[in-house]
Amino acid sequence: MPESGACEASASNGETSTAKGARAAAPSSAGGAVRRTSLLVTFILGGLTATPPLAMDMYLPALPQVTGALGAPAATVQLTLTTCLAGMALGQLVVGPMSDRWGRRRPLLIGLAVYVLATALCALAPTVEFLVAFRLAQGLAGAAGIVIARAVVRDLYDGVAMARFFSTLMLISGVAPIVAPLIGGQILRVTDWRGVFVVLTVVGALLAVLVWARLPETLDPADRHQGGGREALRSMRGLLADRVFAGYMLTGGFAFAALFAYISASPFVVQEIYGASPQTFSLLFGLNSVGLVIVGQINGKVLVGRVSLDAVLATGLGVVLLAAVGLLLMAAGVFGEVGLVPVAAALFVLMSAMGVTMPNTQTLALLRTKRAAGSASALLGTTSFLVGAVASPLVGVAGEDTAVPMAVVQLVAALVAVGCFVGMCRPWSRRSGVEGSGVEGAES
Repeated sequence: MPESGACEASASNGETSTAKGARAAAPSSAGGAVRRTSLLVTFILGGLTATPPLAMDMYLPALPQVTGALGAPAATVQLTLTTCLAGMALGQLVVGPMSDRWGRRRPLLIGLAVYVLATALCALAPTVEFLVAFRLAQGLAGAAGIVIARAVVRDLYDGVAMARFFSTLMLISGVAPIVAPLIGGQILRVTDWRGVFVVLTVVGALLAVLVWARLPETLDPADRHQGGGREALRSMRGLLADRVFAGYMLTGGFAFAALFAYISASPFVVQEIYGASPQTFSLLFGLNSVGLVIVGQINGKVLVGRVSLDAVLATGLGVVLLAAVGLLLMAAGVFGEVGLVPVAAALFVLMSAMGVTMPNTQTLALLRTKRAAGSASALLGTTSFLVGAVASPLVGVAGEDTAVPMAVVQLVAALVAVGCFVGMCRPWSRRSGVEGSGVEGAES
């Protein structure tokens, strides 16, 4: 259940020694051994958050090969992407509550083992129907890494430290979409589409070994839920009944929808409408991802601890909204014929602003709860995936000759995100920001 009053202190008397060691890695004054552990834990959690872009984007260059090799229609092969995404969304609702009951390590290790098996079976799939089924299993199991990584961060950090750590994770998860298609393309130079899944299998196996050997249990037994499915459902109902938590959850979900609209539509908009080459599109996509990463690092290293999290989030949402308005005006021809440069600049601004909106919505939402961090993480992740999946097909409703649908989806998503933040989170009515080095309480 969400806890009211002041946010919890970052340490408790009941912590296990391994959790204390992992948490102690956060201060910069830690000793050498602790600092090495901190870097390794950061690498492991970053690898877990990079699972979705690796599983999705490394496979993208191989889609034409799959269509020819399995003799399947392109629409059916596209289902291999849809089912993987759906699995990652729904799997979080199962794994998150499990981790609140049994701890983080056991569900994570089981999920990684199933992920490795499902990915290996994808490499061996004899028909597209088997590939669709194996991709669904891959997504369901891969959800364990996404949801538990966020829950582990909540176990180890609080307030300022949590916001900074989420920004650090964005450095890893932001780079993954850039390099994944490039890696996939290079793999296809030496092997076929099955080789992509072989590489993903090896990466998953190495990550599982690192988790087993080096990631400690971070949820103390005293903080675990003892009930079964009913307790998990009660926990989720309690979280959703917390207006402030639900507000941050929806704010982050609709902000992600604006991002997903860009991911879905930008290849068509940039190349077909504005005439950019595939190489130019790849360069612009990479630059936008770099912008997101840089702003995320500014958020974690400069803003957090000096400015209220809500104030930074409000600024980020305002920038996203302004960029979406600019894109719609350009797409609708208000400024006459505009070239690629102004549109690319607006997309860069929108993407970069996600570097403060995404980590801060996650931090502010997770600050509402401690004992149900797994369930909270599951709700945050599932909402973002599902809202993004709904927004994705809407960007092409008006055909292939206009970028207006993309801009409209982004503007509507930004407006809803701002509305949820203002109407549900109501930051001005409670003391919930980061002022100096402390975090003050969430709403009662």
